[in-house]
Amino acid sequence: AVIIATGGRPKELNISGEKEFRNKGVSYCTVCDGPVFKGKKVAVIGGGLSAMESAIMLSNIAKEVYLINKNPIFKGDKILLDKIKSLPNVKVIYNGLTQKIFGDKIVEGLEYKDEKGDAQKIGVDGVFIRIGLTPNSNFIDGIEKNEFGNIKINNKSETSIPGIFAAGDVADAPYKQIVIAMGQGVSALLSAVDYLNKTI
Repeated sequence: AVIIATGGRPKELNISGEKEFRNKGVSYCTVCDGPVFKGKKVAVIGGGLSAMESAIMLSNIAKEVYLINKNPIFKGDKILLDKIKSLPNVKVIYNGLTQKIFGDKIVEGLEYKDEKGDAQKIGVDGVFIRIGLTPNSNFIDGIEKNEFGNIKINNKSETSIPGIFAAGDVADAPYKQIVIAMGQGVSALLSAVDYLNKTI
């Protein structure tokens, strides 16, 4: 039996300052790092569900939240966008293409191009990059995956191949959190034991 628990990695913007300020103001996890920015100014970069959820979460923590979307529309539930529009401390920036993150020893701000192509600067203490997660599943073929590359599993962590199980961020579970991955890991282990007991 094999248990695949290779996780995933956050998609990056690949812009100036992103790597230099990682864990120095640049974050890819709002649940993990949001509380660090209580009463401060932050930016969330992204145009999908995770970016909108992050902005809503941070609105209860940070003093000001800038939600920067490089597109003219959001890919996500309208009810979330309506919620964001009702939040007084969240400013949505459409057609904003983030160019660089700057600062001295920690993040002090970011620069983006507006819809006219003009450079704009915002002073922020933190930047949350929420543009998706790439599962570490490229090493295995012949197993069923979803459109994002996550390995499909059932409620027993079984994959499309008997004897192969998956757990955590590499799988197609709806939420990506450590405690959920740990629980799935236990589920996969118990399923693997059950499989071995029945086949050996």
